[in-house]
Amino acid sequence: MPLVTLSFRKGRTPEHKQALMQAVHASLVEAFQIPTWDLNQRIWELDPENFQIPSTKSEKYTIVEMTVFPGRSLEAKKKLYQLIVTKLEALGIQRADVVIVLHEPALDNWGVKGGVPASQVDIGFKVDV
Repeated sequence: MPLVTLSFRKGRTPEHKQALMQAVHASLVEAFQIPTWDLNQRIWELDPENFQIPSTKSEKYTIVEMTVFPGRSLEAKKKLYQLIVTKLEALGIQRADVVIVLHEPALDNWGVKGGVPASQVDIGFKVDV
């Protein structure tokens, strides 16, 4: 149940934004083996005055933050990072303009399936990939 947030400066088309979300989701499906139906994504599109970026980055600078269940191996994470930057590069965003951050709160810190801690329910897929 990854919760994905993509942050970038305003100015991208609706089609480009959809393609970005599809690219990140496809990367999660492949690297973390999440179900294809498990979509929880949002875009934070910010005015330039509200989103300062490093001087070494372009206007397409993009931050991809994901809050995920813990348990994925370093190899799965490395695969995820490479898939994301490769897919975003195909959409015109240079690899150096992508930053990816994973947050992994313990399963006790997720209220799912009607407010039950995720540590106490069958979440329906493996996280130890």
